Amino acid sequence: MNKVKWGILATGGIASTFTEQVREMPDAEIVAVGSRSTESAKRFADRFGIPRAYGSWAELAGDDDIDVVYVATPHSAHRAAAGLCLEAGRAVLCEKPFTLNVTEATELVELARARDLFLMEAMWTYCNPVVRHMLALIRDGVVGDIRTVHADFGTSGPFEAGHRLRDPAQGGGGLLDLGIYPVAFAQLLLGEPDDVQARALLTPEGVDANTGVLLGWDSGALGMLSCSITADTPMTAAVTGTKGRIELPRGFFHPEKFVLHRYGRDPEEITVEGERNGMQHEAAEVMRCLRSGEKESPMVPLEGTLAVMRTLDRIRERIGVRYPGEA
Repeated sequence: MNKVKWGILATGGIASTFTEQVREMPDAEIVAVGSRSTESAKRFADRFGIPRAYGSWAELAGDDDIDVVYVATPHSAHRAAAGLCLEAGRAVLCEKPFTLNVTEATELVELARARDLFLMEAMWTYCNPVVRHMLALIRDGVVGDIRTVHADFGTSGPFEAGHRLRDPAQGGGGLLDLGIYPVAFAQLLLGEPDDVQARALLTPEGVDANTGVLLGWDSGALGMLSCSITADTPMTAAVTGTKGRIELPRGFFHPEKFVLHRYGRDPEEITVEGERNGMQHEAAEVMRCLRSGEKESPMVPLEGTLAVMRTLDRIRERIGVRYPGEA
C-alpha cells in the first residue's frame, strides 16, 4: 500500500478540519466524499479538490477504490454510517463519541470483527505524542501511584433550543460531546472505574447542561471530572500521584506540553519534538495499522472504546438522561 486512500463521510466542520490536515500528509490521499445531498458533497469536493463526490452514504461506502472511511457525522448517526461502511467492506475511523451507547458500540465492534475489518474511534487525544509521552512517564512511575485525576471541559454557549447540543434525538448534552474527553483521559490512565457517581443540571429537553462525575477505582484512585454547555471551564487536567503530579494546560485533550512536578525538585515543562496537526496523529495511526494488517489500534483499542461507552452509559443512568429509542 503506497498512499492510503481516504473517503470522507459527511461535510460538516469536523470533516473539513480532518480533510485540511490529512491532505497535507504525503502518504495520504483523499479520493472521495459522501453526503446525504449531492450538492453538499460537490461543494465539499470542489473546496478541497477531491475527485469524487457522492450524494449518498451508500455510494461512498460502495467505492472499492477507498481504503478507509472517516465517519464525521453527528454521533447519533455513527452506528448507521459506520455500520454501512463496514457492511460494504470498508475500514472505518469513526469520530467520537463512538456511538450513543455501548449497545450500538458493541454492534459495530462485532461487525468489524466478523468482517475482519479495521475499526477505530477517532480519539485523537490517545494518539497525541505529548499524551503518549506523559503516559509512558506515568507508567515508569515518575509520579508514583495515581491518587487523583482532575479534568474538565465546558463551553458557555449559549445554545438555543433546537441546537443539536440540546436535542435528545441527536445525543445532545455536554456529556457525549465534551465530557467524553475527561472520562477517556481518566480511563487512559486508570482503566474502567469500579464505581461511578454523577449529578447534573438538565435542560428542559432532558439532556445534561452541567455535569459533575466522581469515578472510583478499587486501588483508591479517584477521578473528579466535569463538563458543561453553560460555562467556559478551564479545560485543564491534572494527575496526582504519591511521588508527584502532572498538569496539562487549557486544551488538555490535544496538548503541546505539560508540567511535571516531582516532590523535592523544580517543576519541569515537557514538550515533544515533531508536533503535527492534531488529527494527523490519529490518521497516521490508522494508516500504520492498515499497512501492517492490524484490525485495531493498540493506541485506541476497541475494548477501551467499549469501556468508555460503558462509563458514559453509567453516568447517564445516574443523571437520568435517555435518548429516543433507548430502553
